[in-house]
Amino acid sequence: MALTLQQIRADVAETLGEDPADIPDDENLVDYGLDSIRIMSLIGRWRRDHGIETTFVDLAERPAIDAWAALLGVAP
Repeated sequence: MALTLQQIRADVAETLGEDPADIPDDENLVDYGLDSIRIMSLIGRWRRDHGIETTFVDLAERPAIDAWAALLGVAP
C-alpha cells in the first residue's frame, strides 16, 4: 500500500497526540513536540507498512509534512 499525504499527516498526528486537522503541512513539526525518538518511530512504521526507505537525517533536516511528502515521493 502506497504512503499518502493523508497517511503521513495521520501518523504524525497520532505520534504527537494531536488532531490531524490541527497540523499544517508546512509547519515545523519540532514546534509540535516531534523529537528524534518519534521520527525514528515514524520511519520504522513507514518502512514496515509502506516499504519506505529513508533515513533519520533526511526527515530531521526538514521536519514538515509537505517536505516529507516530497522526499518520500508522495503526491501532494
